[in-house]
Amino acid sequence: MSSSPAFPERLTQGYRAFLDDRFARERQRYEQLAEGQAPQIMVISCCDSRVSPEVIFDASPGELFVVRNVANLVPPYETGGEYHGTSAALEFAVQALKVRHIVVLGHARCGGIRAFAAPSEEPLSPGDFIGRWMNLVTPAAERIGPPDGDLTDYLTRLELAAIENSLKNLMTFPCVRILTERGRLQLHGAYFGIANGVLMVRNPETGAFEPATDLMPERVSMLRATTVTP
Repeated sequence: MSSSPAFPERLTQGYRAFLDDRFARERQRYEQLAEGQAPQIMVISCCDSRVSPEVIFDASPGELFVVRNVANLVPPYETGGEYHGTSAALEFAVQALKVRHIVVLGHARCGGIRAFAAPSEEPLSPGDFIGRWMNLVTPAAERIGPPDGDLTDYLTRLELAAIENSLKNLMTFPCVRILTERGRLQLHGAYFGIANGVLMVRNPETGAFEPATDLMPERVSMLRATTVTP
């Protein structure tokens, strides 16, 4: 007779540390949050374990409404099919929580983007779901054209173009388009460099991704360029 699986000890230890430290320090905040949430910002991020929006933006509980999926993609608006996790979260954030900002947060070295760009390599999984989901990147890939020989540079451009495409897809949702046109909702693109910690933010006027803030000289030198256009 097999025994019941044990809950991961790493999580138990982390929970104990949370209770003793953060929860103890922010007990009043958690009691307030128990009455409801009112975040002003929604972040659509990749489910990659290396890219946590709460960590990157040093956010407190209740500050960000986060939805994560493979490659931080936003599908276009459509009502067919049966399951729409990202669309449902978007609808809730915009219509129920009334967030004021939506940030599509991409990142460097995205496994989903690489799987789409290099289909000859070993797939991320033997299943059916990732391949179909990553087809959402097709319009972005068509816009930037095929690789010119440097796969690393191409992947970066495709990661940025996918963010751009998700921003366009956001505008196909009537609730998002109406509120954006009325100035009650703002859409943003951002890109996080895992290795160097640099956050790039899309300039809405030029479409270029630029450093989000003044950076220390050593961080600037780690960038190949301070402005990147998909």
